[in-house]
Amino acid sequence: MNPKLEIRGACKRFSRVQANDNISLSLGPGEVRALLGENGAGKSTLMNCLYGLIPMDRGEIFIDGRKADIKNCNDAIALGIGMVNQHFMLIERLAVWENIILGLKKRGHFGLDPKGAARKIRELSDQYNLNIDPNARIEELSVGMEQKVEILKILYRDSRIMIFDEPTAVLTPGEVVEFYKIIGKLKSVGRTIIFITHKLNEVMRISDSVTVLRDGRVVGNVKTRETSVEELARMMVGREVNLKRPELPNSCGANILSVKGLYVNDKKGRPAVKGLSFNIRAGEILGIAGVDGNGQSELGQALAGLADIEKGSISIEEVNTTLFDPGKLIAAGVSHIPEDRQKSGLVLDFSVEENLVLKEIGCAPFSRGGVIKRSGIRLHAEGLIKKYGIRVFGPDAGAKELSGGNQQKVILAREFERGPKLIIAVQPSRGLDISGIEFVRDELIRQRNNGAAVLLISTELEEILALSDRIEVIYEGEFTGAVSRRTANPVKIGLQMAGRGKAD
Repeated sequence: MNPKLEIRGACKRFSRVQANDNISLSLGPGEVRALLGENGAGKSTLMNCLYGLIPMDRGEIFIDGRKADIKNCNDAIALGIGMVNQHFMLIERLAVWENIILGLKKRGHFGLDPKGAARKIRELSDQYNLNIDPNARIEELSVGMEQKVEILKILYRDSRIMIFDEPTAVLTPGEVVEFYKIIGKLKSVGRTIIFITHKLNEVMRISDSVTVLRDGRVVGNVKTRETSVEELARMMVGREVNLKRPELPNSCGANILSVKGLYVNDKKGRPAVKGLSFNIRAGEILGIAGVDGNGQSELGQALAGLADIEKGSISIEEVNTTLFDPGKLIAAGVSHIPEDRQKSGLVLDFSVEENLVLKEIGCAPFSRGGVIKRSGIRLHAEGLIKKYGIRVFGPDAGAKELSGGNQQKVILAREFERGPKLIIAVQPSRGLDISGIEFVRDELIRQRNNGAAVLLISTELEEILALSDRIEVIYEGEFTGAVSRRTANPVKIGLQMAGRGKAD
């Protein structure tokens, strides 16, 4: 069978980094190819080159045996290439059909005929069992439905080669199953699919073949049926990786955090957290499972002193900390891993060594009498860089120069070295590769074993199940019922996350 898509000798360099180094791959019609690799391995760069977002320095692309000249996204779309980004490109106030035809200018195309566009979208929705109303507004749809709109967008453009970037990152377990069915349908009608993911079980479930990248090079091309999760992990990081669930603790200590009747509004003044009450003991991880947008962000911010509390109380070791600001909470032994490492966790224009002392800059040996001691900051940073394995050219390198995984290591090093009593970890492994996930999980377990109380807020159900000693599911700002990790059923939890079930 002749290949549908060929990439030959793709090379792309950014300053000191060789992002793609002579990468070649070939896919046939109806083939589902997983693209694996650590952060910085070159996956997104390669797909951005294929979609025309950035130019290759060197290399060739062939579609149906013909050389393709792709200078921009319009060229890629005209050649039948479509891309669904991890962060959806939709305008909330517009209808589905308006989002789908946005940017189409060809005369006579459905894009200039609202009724014809809606009819065509409905036909595609029925054909692929997407169940999307063309006239629904995006703001009315769930995240899973929004993804289906993005899929409809590339189907509407008759894309024969489809690129998905972390396609299940924000979906509930039930929505993930639906997505797998859609991929199966697309495959059955001959669409060629490439998807970037960090989820190895997902790779084994829906792909036909796997290309593994490391340091910008191809280190493996394998048939999925001929490999294993363990082998793929080894290829990705060059060593054995352990993501096994840790043993539950034999016993926990006294209550560290007590939350009673907590109410918090979102930025628009609408209720986001609605009367939550819970405790976390020393040496325990409480996992909060839920789909994005159900009050988790506001809960984490309130506990870290970053959001106003409308009603209720928060206590740490029986001291009422409801009105404490972030500085007082830090002094009380609270560490915070925010959900957005770049916006809330780091000052990107500061150096690594400066970021490592952000919360202790007023203390010795980092300052004295209001004068900053650079030697103390440098020595501290050098020790943490070594201890936490932060890949950086030097302590004075800018935080913005680091990969996502190394940025997260800087945050963990800063937050954990203070010996916290309470850790608020919000999406701690979001956007990380498998070695970054392993590192974050190991560190959270280490802190738990050292006696810290850990609140883990994550949309990744697998992460919740892997790390939590107890689990609460949140939906629309309320708990739907506690779940024991020993008897946790992923399907039932998935239903609770979607608001369609209660804990037994």
